[in-house]
Amino acid sequence: MAGGGSAIRGSRVGAGPMGEAERGESAPRQTVTYFCSHEHRSVVTFAVEATPPASWDCPKCGLPASLDSDTPPPAPKIEPYKTHLAYVKERRSDAEAADILAEAIQLLRSRRKSGDIVF
Repeated sequence: MAGGGSAIRGSRVGAGPMGEAERGESAPRQTVTYFCSHEHRSVVTFAVEATPPASWDCPKCGLPASLDSDTPPPAPKIEPYKTHLAYVKERRSDAEAADILAEAIQLLRSRRKSGDIVF
């Protein structure tokens, strides 16, 4: 396109003077600072009408953060992986386990005597 010019040369969608006159007035805001146990500060902006939550996840480390800079919340305890046996032991006492084992052994012995062994 030699010689001819474009009326929109050098501009892009959304280009133009930006300001409160075009967008309207901004809603009133409040900034709230949260503190985590790794001494990170997170500044979050909320609307004035909104009630800021008591805790916020730190965007840097992911730990919980609170409004109190002197005593931030401690890091949550990470529980190790539990096996199926660990869950069973939580639900049953040693006495209950012994009773269930005795019943299972008695059932196996009764099947052996009657010849109903299933493989």
